[in-house]
Amino acid sequence: LARIQTNSVVMMLRELYPDLCFEIAVAMSTTGDKILDTALSKIGEKSLFTKELESALERNEVDLVVHSLKDLPTSLPPGFTIGAVCKRENPLDAVVFHPKNFGKTLSLLPEKSVIGTSSLRRAAQLKKKFPHLEFKDIRGNLNTRLKKLDEKEDFSAIILAAAGLKRMGWENRIGQLLGPEDCLYAVGQGALAVEVRAKDQEILNMVSALHDADTVLCCIAERAFMKRLEGGCSVPVAVNTLLKDDQLYLTGAVYSLDGSDSLKETMQTGVSYPHQNEDGPNDDVQHVGITAKNVPGQAQEAAENLGVELASLLLSKGAKHILSVARQLSDAR
Repeated sequence: LARIQTNSVVMMLRELYPDLCFEIAVAMSTTGDKILDTALSKIGEKSLFTKELESALERNEVDLVVHSLKDLPTSLPPGFTIGAVCKRENPLDAVVFHPKNFGKTLSLLPEKSVIGTSSLRRAAQLKKKFPHLEFKDIRGNLNTRLKKLDEKEDFSAIILAAAGLKRMGWENRIGQLLGPEDCLYAVGQGALAVEVRAKDQEILNMVSALHDADTVLCCIAERAFMKRLEGGCSVPVAVNTLLKDDQLYLTGAVYSLDGSDSLKETMQTGVSYPHQNEDGPNDDVQHVGITAKNVPGQAQEAAENLGVELASLLLSKGAKHILSVARQLSDAR
């Protein structure tokens, strides 16, 4: 999947810059790829899928790195920035069923059916919605997880991001799409990010052409929400964003591990601002790690403030307690 995502970004760059040569020079495994027998929430490393790639960027071995945006921490190491956020694929979660359950939905699965997911966020929401089901960790890349599902009887279904399945050309495996009423998605889910060296103006200018303005604003709001909550892999934090008629709507939620305790709120803000061409250092202002020169700065500020305000509202209602208990229980598991 990482290779397919990188190829898709390179293809877009080749179309925009036919005179330049783009070489996919490095394919490497990250900590998150190597440790497959432990839940993501237990590994305790904030940059599970990014650290090794950022080291190559720092050593000038590569000029840009393609990530799933949801894998990138809300605070990047000094010297790096997200130079492009590409148009978002479907951000929803999808259910892939064991062949024997083909045609069913989660609500129609028998009592005590086991669902595989490595995400505390998914498990917390779905335990509450489907109390008759059981949830167990499943790790590995998409190929590995689908193989575990199909060739063994351990799982009745697994939950994956719809975007990854679509990029792999496996859309036909999606048995059920989980809408916001069933499962809010992860911060940044479905969007690709291009990480570059913050001071490399030439590369930054080049990749900024890939920014999708709507996706940028949605993801800034989501990342600001997560950052204010100090959320991450070890706690269930979820979002849903909608940009319609120049209004950005952000729904954010926090959950206890079993989903019994939760807080969810929605806020909105206007994001219709003219683009002001200002030369100078203001061009390179980062909003939760994203540098988007071709998206109006005031709109980015409004999106960031929306995320912060929504998180502050949840914190005022007791989100900190829910998250700290979830974190402690997750650490103790």
